[in-house]
Amino acid sequence: MIPAQFDYVRPTTVEEAVQALRDGGDDAKLLAGGQSLLPVLRLRMADPSLIIDLGGIPELKGVREEGNEVVVGAMTSHYDVTRDDTLRQHVALIQEATKTVADPQVRHKGTLGGALAHADPAGDLAAPALALDAQFVIAGPNGTRTVAAADFFEDYFTTAIGEGELLTEIRFPKYTGWGARYEKFNRVAQAWSIVAVAATVKVDGGTISEARIGLTNMAGTPVRARAVESALVGQSATEDNVRKAAQAAAEGTSPTADADAGSDYREHLARVLTGRAVLAAAG
Repeated sequence: MIPAQFDYVRPTTVEEAVQALRDGGDDAKLLAGGQSLLPVLRLRMADPSLIIDLGGIPELKGVREEGNEVVVGAMTSHYDVTRDDTLRQHVALIQEATKTVADPQVRHKGTLGGALAHADPAGDLAAPALALDAQFVIAGPNGTRTVAAADFFEDYFTTAIGEGELLTEIRFPKYTGWGARYEKFNRVAQAWSIVAVAATVKVDGGTISEARIGLTNMAGTPVRARAVESALVGQSATEDNVRKAAQAAAEGTSPTADADAGSDYREHLARVLTGRAVLAAAG
């Protein structure tokens, strides 16, 4: 189908984008990589009167270090995330997860910020961001504010980004020297996750000293597997210890039942994939 008619603007600064949002009101939509918005427009599931293209704002792109953090612009493409040396060294988990997103064509166009703002519970980047204790910088009419990942994802396709606001950057603490793994289960290649697990661990002398684990598609928002994290700390990184700790992966989750999997099967997958992810991350 052909989208309904709309006006189009391409601001060159964040301030111009915020002003365009204010002018457009409820009928304005932001365009990042377009991998989620354009199909919706073509199906006429949305008919905004104004599209604000963020692709012309240079400050929203790129990766940089700031002290103990790595900052990624919201308009940085998945492709650039997978190839960035700074992320590979300090925030390997987000890079590992991004490599599993869709296919190369989508990864060249889609953006980190766009995927996170879309907040699909089956999307592959929210759980890593939660596990990594990311901070989300949001700009709006009243200036900028920072929201922790634990508060950013509010419900299905719902985030803390308010009316007239846009996500400008994501700030990750450095996890230099940590192992990382994203284990994803789906029916066919390049599909959404039925369940996935994001794990990053720090191993000292064969013992797991710290662990961060996030679960994809185990609730309406990403879930932190804190019971598993607690069970892993102080344990030697053996298969028996990891598998035992992974049995707590489904605690505190509320997986749905649909055509792809029942809730009990998703709980089973969470336990199995957590074991695999942690073992791989621990080497």
